[in-house]
Amino acid sequence: MFINNFDPVAFQFLSFEIRWYSLAYIFGILIGWIYIKKLLVKDQNILNTIDDLITYLIFGIILGGRLGYVLFYNLDYYLNNFSEIFMLWKGGMSFHGGLIGIIVSTYIFGKKKNINPFIYLDAIAVVAPIGIFFGRISNFVNSELYGKQTEVAWGVIFPKIDNLIRHPSQIYEALLEGLVLFLILNILVKLDLLKKRGFISCSFLILYSIFRFIAEFFREPDPQLGLLMFNLSMGQILSFFLFLTGVAIIFLKNEE
Repeated sequence: MFINNFDPVAFQFLSFEIRWYSLAYIFGILIGWIYIKKLLVKDQNILNTIDDLITYLIFGIILGGRLGYVLFYNLDYYLNNFSEIFMLWKGGMSFHGGLIGIIVSTYIFGKKKNINPFIYLDAIAVVAPIGIFFGRISNFVNSELYGKQTEVAWGVIFPKIDNLIRHPSQIYEALLEGLVLFLILNILVKLDLLKKRGFISCSFLILYSIFRFIAEFFREPDPQLGLLMFNLSMGQILSFFLFLTGVAIIFLKNEE
């Protein structure tokens, strides 16, 4: 058993706080940016556009992640507290929303540059688990998105929440959606499947949705939603549609 007494604030200068969650975004984007440039280094024309793409991705992640949380997880609240939609510092981001934001912003960028968006999306898919890993670790530090009650030896108490022993579901997700997914996708890169446009990004959608669906069984559902149809969480329902999307795109591209 482990007692989680981590401070969500990494360091503080006067009244200015730097939180681990912010650092997770920064390190995830920075390392991902470096690795994307490494993946695409053979194509100088595309490489020259990567720095501009990062700006689009940051806006896509923030806008998509926030709007996704508002629409998927807490719509009633924000309809009655509309101004709080813009209060990002209070928390509330959705991975699925951020993913939609990345896809839309990358599609717009690709069309603007007259470059196949799947070239970018495939590379982004390979590095995305890096950001997911850091994000889930920061969720653990913040004592948020915690797991269900358990008696397993590696259970964790989150004193900021209650005194119950819970699954460290954030760590499960960091390992599955972060480390394992990163290793699998990089094996696909080694098999030279980046040349098969769209295959790796669709593989990301399929594998992520499977890992997230599994991890959600150990994670406490959002209190404002609880379990929904078929006793599934919102994360599982969204992951199910994400899985279908990945399978459908692969099928359609094979028909081309």
